[in-house]
Amino acid sequence: MLSRIENLRPQKKLDAIMSLGSASKVYEADFDILMKVGFSKQQYDLFHSDETRAEADRIIEECHKKRIKIITLSDDEYPEMLKYITDPPIVLYVRGSIPKSNSIAIVGSRKASGYGIETANKMAYNLALSDICIVSGMARGIDTAAHAGALEAGGETVAVLGCGADVPYPPENASIMERIAGSGAVISEYPPGTPPSTYNFPDRNRIISGMSIGTLVVEAGMKSGSLITANYALEQGRDVFAIPGNINNYNSMGTNKLIKDGAKLVLSVDDILDELSFGSSPVVKKARKKKEERDAKLGQTERKIISALKIEDLFDEELSEKTNIPPDELYEILLELEIEGFVKKSINGKYMLL
Repeated sequence: MLSRIENLRPQKKLDAIMSLGSASKVYEADFDILMKVGFSKQQYDLFHSDETRAEADRIIEECHKKRIKIITLSDDEYPEMLKYITDPPIVLYVRGSIPKSNSIAIVGSRKASGYGIETANKMAYNLALSDICIVSGMARGIDTAAHAGALEAGGETVAVLGCGADVPYPPENASIMERIAGSGAVISEYPPGTPPSTYNFPDRNRIISGMSIGTLVVEAGMKSGSLITANYALEQGRDVFAIPGNINNYNSMGTNKLIKDGAKLVLSVDDILDELSFGSSPVVKKARKKKEERDAKLGQTERKIISALKIEDLFDEELSEKTNIPPDELYEILLELEIEGFVKKSINGKYMLL
């Protein structure tokens, strides 16, 4: 009910909870006590009105029907990192289960280039293989590619929405939304049925960065919403990473500016892992061990293919020519490498390393 008092600033709500211990104790408190934490008489009356109670009951019933959990600041499932930002949401509506593993946010342009899509997908895939949860906003472009990469790796991912957790937005992402809820969570601070709003998206960005130990910006123009997320991350004391891009491409202007201003330049997943852990944390050691185990499976012919793809992405004909592997034999090996998660055929038909 406290979350539904729209004319009361979030900080006042948090102050009341911190002062009294829980939202239920805030509800039970006398006006004189709540006045000390900033409630007006009008806000107190609205908080205890029949209309607010009826709305709260309706939301609870709707959540029950749609299997949406209501998570508060005091619940164990509430993301630990999110508790320490300036204005954490006092309630989250959750489909699925919020992972407890370390999270990295991956964000970027909705109108992403093929380079941006492939890079976001690859980064998410490899981070997920390192047992890192991928957090993004399920928007078109970079966000969707990041979620897809985590899912392809069999990893965990969280979508933070600027609408209700039951509202697929954009509509074409209804399918991937269900997959995300099955391997992680779809979350929102807005109750079920809330439609998307341009006013909601900047606010949801603070949650994306707030529940993550770092934010990676893959592609962003100078006025991109992704830069809002990066700014939130900086304000929250979190690391900001950026993928460099073509200086003449609008979608790279924002990321290149972030790097110029001090964001960590990222060329591979190792750059993120090393920066966050200085190369010594269990996360990095586990990631390195997994990589060594995967590399140990490679024979001489497979290593020749990997070496060629380290230099550049190649069409199968080019790869056959550079490695002197006959096409029929090459196709079989590439299929195995794809299944094992070493390579992937990109949207332009070239093979690339994962």
